[in-house]
Amino acid sequence: MSQFHFDPDTYMDLMRSEVPLYEELQQAVAAATQSIEGLRILDLGTGTGETLARVLPLHPGAEVIGLDENAAMLGHARSRLDGFDVELRVGDLLDPWPDGPFDLVVSALAVHHLDGPSKALLFKRVAEVLRPGGRLVLGDVVIPDNPTEAQIPLSDDYDKPSSVADQLDWLAQAGLAPVVVWRQGDLAVFSADRPLSGN
Repeated sequence: MSQFHFDPDTYMDLMRSEVPLYEELQQAVAAATQSIEGLRILDLGTGTGETLARVLPLHPGAEVIGLDENAAMLGHARSRLDGFDVELRVGDLLDPWPDGPFDLVVSALAVHHLDGPSKALLFKRVAEVLRPGGRLVLGDVVIPDNPTEAQIPLSDDYDKPSSVADQLDWLAQAGLAPVVVWRQGDLAVFSADRPLSGN
């Protein structure tokens, strides 16, 4: 998996041209975090900080760790997120993560670069770092039920979207309680809570 071909100076233009509902997806991700008190947040695939820029105003005072493998993208994120308590780290999604627990784990348009088994592994790792009652919010490209709904151009060697059904299964197998909170064509937002102990 490599995102080094992304140029942070042109990234947003690329996203808005290739992902027509980019803004709606990001707003849906942020909205899905609102009912959780996010005191400690982990962002997987921070990029230029677009997701955190929408999430953090909803969680004032949160301590945040953002992870991305592209140092140049994180440089833009540092500027974008100035004023928030954010620590940005260079690393792959499957590298070791900071110790939990986290109240929220968020990710937008990053996990679809992993194949199915790697997604399942990632979801198990998320469940391990979430506090009981914590939440994963994932917004990403999915395989649509109807192939004619596919709008986002994909690269066979880099993009590996999975179906909504498969991801719901992997999230449940990881011990989370997942629901789809927003879906349009080949985009979806999942909200998956770690049940409280004893539930």
